Amino acid sequence: MEYHYGRLLDHVHLVVSDLPASKRFYRAVLQALGRELTGEGPDYFWADELFVSCGSPASRSHVHLAFQTADPGRVQRFYQAGLAAGGSDNGQPGERPYHDGYYAAYLTDPDGNNIEAVFHGPHWRSAASIQVQPRCQDVAAPFTVCE
Repeated sequence: MEYHYGRLLDHVHLVVSDLPASKRFYRAVLQALGRELTGEGPDYFWADELFVSCGSPASRSHVHLAFQTADPGRVQRFYQAGLAAGGSDNGQPGERPYHDGYYAAYLTDPDGNNIEAVFHGPHWRSAASIQVQPRCQDVAAPFTVCE
Protein backbone atom coordinates (compact mmCIF):
# COMPACT_ATOMS: atom_id res chain seq x y z
CA MET A 1 0.00 0.00 0.00
CA GLU A 2 1.37 3.43 -0.95
CA TYR A 3 0.24 6.85 0.21
CA HIS A 4 1.19 10.07 -1.60
CA TYR A 5 0.92 13.40 0.18
CA GLY A 6 1.09 16.91 -1.20
CA ARG A 7 -0.73 16.51 -4.48
CA LEU A 8 -4.34 17.56 -3.85
CA LEU A 9 -4.81 20.17 -1.14
CA ASP A 10 -3.26 23.60 -1.39
CA HIS A 11 -4.66 25.10 1.80
CA VAL A 12 -7.58 25.02 4.21
CA HIS A 13 -9.06 28.23 5.65
CA LEU A 14 -11.07 28.09 8.87
CA VAL A 15 -13.17 31.08 9.95
CA VAL A 16 -13.49 31.31 13.74
CA SER A 17 -15.32 33.51 16.24
CA ASP A 18 -12.62 33.76 18.92
CA LEU A 19 -9.20 34.15 17.34
CA PRO A 20 -7.15 34.18 20.59
CA ALA A 21 -8.84 30.95 21.76
CA SER A 22 -8.28 29.33 18.37
CA LYS A 23 -4.65 30.46 18.30
CA ARG A 24 -4.11 28.99 21.77
CA PHE A 25 -5.72 25.70 20.69
CA TYR A 26 -3.88 25.34 17.36
CA ARG A 27 -0.54 26.43 18.83
CA ALA A 28 -0.89 23.73 21.52
CA VAL A 29 -1.94 20.90 19.21
CA LEU A 30 0.65 21.80 16.59
CA GLN A 31 3.42 21.94 19.21
CA ALA A 32 2.30 18.49 20.38
CA LEU A 33 2.90 17.35 16.80
CA GLY A 34 6.31 19.00 16.69
CA ARG A 35 5.10 21.94 14.57
CA GLU A 36 4.72 25.69 15.10
CA LEU A 37 2.62 28.55 13.79
CA THR A 38 4.44 29.96 10.78
CA GLY A 39 2.89 33.43 10.73
CA GLU A 40 0.26 35.69 12.21
CA GLY A 41 -1.40 39.08 11.94
CA PRO A 42 -4.01 40.98 13.93
CA ASP A 43 -6.95 39.01 12.47
CA TYR A 44 -5.35 35.73 11.35
CA PHE A 45 -2.61 33.15 11.80
CA TRP A 46 -1.31 30.25 9.75
CA ALA A 47 0.73 27.08 9.94
CA ASP A 48 1.87 25.87 6.53
CA GLU A 49 -1.35 25.03 4.61
CA LEU A 50 -3.74 25.87 7.49
CA PHE A 51 -5.00 29.46 7.53
CA VAL A 52 -7.28 30.68 10.35
CA SER A 53 -9.04 34.05 10.52
CA CYS A 54 -11.83 35.66 12.50
CA GLY A 55 -15.13 36.38 10.80
CA SER A 56 -18.69 37.48 11.21
CA PRO A 57 -21.26 35.07 12.68
CA ALA A 58 -22.68 34.52 9.18
CA SER A 59 -19.28 33.35 7.87
CA ARG A 60 -18.39 31.00 10.74
CA SER A 61 -18.56 27.21 10.52
CA HIS A 62 -17.92 27.17 6.79
CA VAL A 63 -14.67 25.82 5.44
CA HIS A 64 -12.52 27.25 2.68
CA LEU A 65 -10.81 24.38 0.89
CA ALA A 66 -8.34 25.00 -1.94
CA PHE A 67 -7.26 22.38 -4.45
CA GLN A 68 -3.96 22.93 -6.21
CA THR A 69 -3.82 22.43 -9.95
CA ALA A 70 -1.20 22.34 -12.68
CA ASP A 71 -2.43 25.11 -15.00
CA PRO A 72 -5.06 27.85 -15.51
CA GLY A 73 -7.08 25.63 -17.87
CA ARG A 74 -7.76 23.22 -15.04
CA VAL A 75 -8.92 26.10 -12.86
CA GLN A 76 -11.42 27.02 -15.59
CA ARG A 77 -12.58 23.39 -16.01
CA PHE A 78 -13.02 23.12 -12.20
CA TYR A 79 -15.20 26.23 -12.24
CA GLN A 80 -17.42 25.07 -15.12
CA ALA A 81 -17.77 21.54 -13.75
CA GLY A 82 -18.67 22.83 -10.30
CA LEU A 83 -21.36 25.15 -11.68
CA ALA A 84 -22.79 22.30 -13.76
CA ALA A 85 -22.86 20.03 -10.70
CA GLY A 86 -24.86 22.38 -8.48
CA GLY A 87 -22.23 24.74 -7.09
CA SER A 88 -22.62 28.50 -7.29
CA ASP A 89 -20.22 31.23 -8.34
CA ASN A 90 -18.06 32.70 -5.60
CA GLY A 91 -15.34 34.19 -7.85
CA GLN A 92 -14.80 33.57 -11.56
CA PRO A 93 -11.45 32.26 -12.85
CA GLY A 94 -8.79 34.93 -12.93
CA GLU A 95 -5.61 36.31 -11.44
CA ARG A 96 -5.66 37.27 -7.77
CA PRO A 97 -3.48 39.75 -5.85
CA TYR A 98 -2.08 37.22 -3.35
CA HIS A 99 1.19 36.84 -5.28
CA ASP A 100 2.37 37.07 -8.88
CA GLY A 101 0.89 34.28 -10.96
CA TYR A 102 -1.89 33.33 -8.49
CA TYR A 103 -4.76 32.21 -10.75
CA ALA A 104 -7.87 30.88 -9.04
CA ALA A 105 -11.62 30.35 -9.15
CA TYR A 106 -14.06 30.02 -6.26
CA LEU A 107 -17.31 28.10 -5.92
CA THR A 108 -19.77 27.68 -3.09
CA ASP A 109 -20.65 24.02 -2.69
CA PRO A 110 -24.22 22.90 -1.91
CA ASP A 111 -23.53 23.18 1.85
CA GLY A 112 -22.13 26.71 1.67
CA ASN A 113 -18.42 25.87 1.82
CA ASN A 114 -16.01 28.01 -0.22
CA ILE A 115 -14.13 25.73 -2.62
CA GLU A 116 -11.17 27.03 -4.63
CA ALA A 117 -8.93 25.73 -7.39
CA VAL A 118 -5.57 27.52 -7.61
CA PHE A 119 -2.62 27.55 -9.97
CA HIS A 120 0.37 29.37 -8.44
CA GLY A 121 1.96 30.31 -11.74
CA PRO A 122 5.27 29.05 -13.06
CA HIS A 123 7.10 27.37 -10.21
CA TRP A 124 9.56 24.66 -9.36
CA ARG A 125 8.68 21.77 -7.04
CA SER A 126 11.29 19.77 -5.22
CA ALA A 127 8.99 16.74 -5.66
CA ALA A 128 5.55 16.10 -7.12
CA SER A 129 4.55 14.50 -3.81
CA ILE A 130 6.08 12.55 -0.99
CA GLN A 131 5.57 8.81 -0.90
CA VAL A 132 4.81 7.19 2.43
CA GLN A 133 5.05 3.43 2.76
CA PRO A 134 4.03 1.84 6.06
CA ARG A 135 6.72 -0.35 7.59
CA CYS A 136 4.31 -3.25 7.77
CA GLN A 137 1.93 -4.28 5.02
CA ASP A 138 -0.92 -5.42 7.25
CA VAL A 139 -3.82 -4.55 4.95
CA ALA A 140 -6.36 -5.45 7.62
CA ALA A 141 -4.98 -2.72 9.88
CA PRO A 142 -3.12 -0.23 7.65
CA PHE A 143 -2.69 2.34 10.43
CA THR A 144 -1.08 -0.07 12.89
CA VAL A 145 2.34 1.06 14.08
CA CYS A 146 4.79 -1.70 13.21
CA GLU A 147 8.36 -2.22 14.30
